[in-house]
Amino acid sequence: MNITIGQYYPVNSKIHKLDPRTKFMAVILFIIDVFIIKSFWGYAAAAVFLAAVVALSKLPVKMLFSGLKNIIIIILFTVCLNMFFTQGEVVFFKWGIIQITDAGVILALRMAVRLILLIVGSSVLTLTTSPIQLTDAIEYMLKPFKKIGVPSHEIAMMMTIALRFIPTLIEELDKIKKAQMARGADFDTGGIIKKAKSLIPLLVPLFVSSFRRADELAMAMEARCYRGDINRTRMNQLRFQRQDFVAAAIIVVLSVVLIFERIFFGF
Repeated sequence: MNITIGQYYPVNSKIHKLDPRTKFMAVILFIIDVFIIKSFWGYAAAAVFLAAVVALSKLPVKMLFSGLKNIIIIILFTVCLNMFFTQGEVVFFKWGIIQITDAGVILALRMAVRLILLIVGSSVLTLTTSPIQLTDAIEYMLKPFKKIGVPSHEIAMMMTIALRFIPTLIEELDKIKKAQMARGADFDTGGIIKKAKSLIPLLVPLFVSSFRRADELAMAMEARCYRGDINRTRMNQLRFQRQDFVAAAIIVVLSVVLIFERIFFGF
């Protein structure tokens, strides 16, 4: 089972060399930009920007889009929900409460493109940033809240570990499913209740494996004398370089352009 969010793809590229704080903030701004876009030209600009980032990151395009296979059901559900239950002026098809209108088709396409851009953009962040760098970036960004008692280091560590274990747990689930199918288990036939019951042989071993991995990780951290951020130093200090300011300027310019696009254009 292919999933890209949470994985790290080591390669020598300009995007990999950027400061993780720059990439993290760029992804946040890109997500905001995707949600404020209204017109076709706005989505085209966001897609071109994302394609340029992917090209500079030297990531395999096939690897990026393989992660979309696992959420295709969510994308189709979102498309159908917006297409069939959105009111519009021009009605193409109507059957009971279900209808397809011009506004519904436009909204469905918009939501599908948004989901694709969000998934690919988030995948670029994790594929080009190691878990340690991602932890440091989140901790630096949460450091101002530490003055009011927010445990920034612990939150950053938990978020990074959770993100890192997504592909591991998905791979473990795939192995358990194949092992159960080899023993004669059937997960495809029957009604909803039968399919829900068939998930029990998958979830129980998955939870056991998750707790075992968590225990092993805790023992490994204790064996290395991990004590949170108490007297903790870093071998590699995060410092903004010239390319970070250039990247930040580009994403800010894109955000400003898309804001003006929403104000003066859109459909």
